[in-house]
Amino acid sequence: MATQIPPPTTLKTIAGSAALDEVLACLRARRPVFHSEADLQHSFALAVGEVAPEVRCRLEVPVRGSNASEYLDLLCLGPVGRTAIEFKYVTRQWSGTAGTPPEQYALRGHNAPDVARRDFLRDIERLERFCNREDQNGLALLVTNEAALWRPRQRKMPTRDKEFRIHHGRELSGTLLWAGGSFPDNTRVLRGAYTLAWRPCT
Repeated sequence: MATQIPPPTTLKTIAGSAALDEVLACLRARRPVFHSEADLQHSFALAVGEVAPEVRCRLEVPVRGSNASEYLDLLCLGPVGRTAIEFKYVTRQWSGTAGTPPEQYALRGHNAPDVARRDFLRDIERLERFCNREDQNGLALLVTNEAALWRPRQRKMPTRDKEFRIHHGRELSGTLLWAGGSFPDNTRVLRGAYTLAWRPCT
């Protein structure tokens, strides 16, 4: 599994209190695999609470002043800051036992890395809109066992998601076009610049 952590790479703490590296280490130690994205969200919130008990975590928070159907996956509230977090859990099919005590998992395959990239970029774009307070930062987290997402593309043939690649070290910024702009609804416009960083989960 791997963890994708923009924006921004300068993010050091969650809600001004929980050190990001400590939260990720806690998460890795407790849960090598997750049953679902909701399971990941809940487990991450528990890890934040373990590292920084003063931080309060709220799942599926409605975002006011935007489309009524928009919800933030997780909002972390600390004494000196807030962090808005969006999650993506993209898996290849796998079944087995993991963790202590051992737990059975049966992950389904999503089989669409290009769509996963598109949706992850949408999360970053959403976070830019949601993080409209001086005391708030944002974190987009992608957990996956799909190597195509973290590896640079090897073949030279053009693909519709060329500008949406999310391998380690890639910087995302500006206007990103899907298939050269042939699908305007998939266009993503970022105000900031974000360098992608992958980390192992196990």
